[in-house]
Amino acid sequence: MAAGGDGVARQAELRRIEGNVCFKKARLGGAIDCYTEARNLPAIALCPDVAIYWMNRACAISSSRALSAGVCTAREESALAIKEFEKALILLKSANSTDEMAEEIWQVLAKAKYLDWEKHSTERLWRMQSLKEACESALQEHHFLTGTLEEDSNGSSNEYSEQFKLLSEVFSQATIADTPADVPDYLCCQITFEIFRDPVITPSGVTYERATLVEHLHKVGNFDPVTREPLK
Repeated sequence: MAAGGDGVARQAELRRIEGNVCFKKARLGGAIDCYTEARNLPAIALCPDVAIYWMNRACAISSSRALSAGVCTAREESALAIKEFEKALILLKSANSTDEMAEEIWQVLAKAKYLDWEKHSTERLWRMQSLKEACESALQEHHFLTGTLEEDSNGSSNEYSEQFKLLSEVFSQATIADTPADVPDYLCCQITFEIFRDPVITPSGVTYERATLVEHLHKVGNFDPVTREPLK
């Protein structure tokens, strides 16, 4: 802890509890104040290595819709919340924690990252579509003025058609990163079928999520879940 001692820990916990009360009453600004630096001694400043304080503040920030006069602007809100969820996970991992809090943070963080990606990808797709329409209009106008807009007399594609097709292909490629796609199987655990967070490989070459494999070994038996080969 930054300023060790039981007294510091008690002060930090009281600030967290006060923040939780504000959060439950939808007083998000007050909750953020309790978790950060607005009043007295903030919980995170007192105990910067306690994961739950980072998680609480991240939840308050991600839920807030009026931060312009506080911790951040609306544009920075999502990035800050994601950063603090990640900080909480790092602290839990460094403490070798396997409790439910880590799973809860993983789920909230995944949702926050997806919503952040969705928001920005939608904005990029809208700008890309506007640019595509402007380019198509300019291309059509150019060929209209040069008299090359119509198809050839033999029905084959002319220069305008070829350029229009090429333009569409260019914009299609440019939007791939912002188009949702299925996750490849090799990035998913063979037991939960969820995306890997902390993957491990067994001697038989099968990859699993570490926590899931450990749970299998403790509850089911010391063998590979897929190949059934013994594991030590």
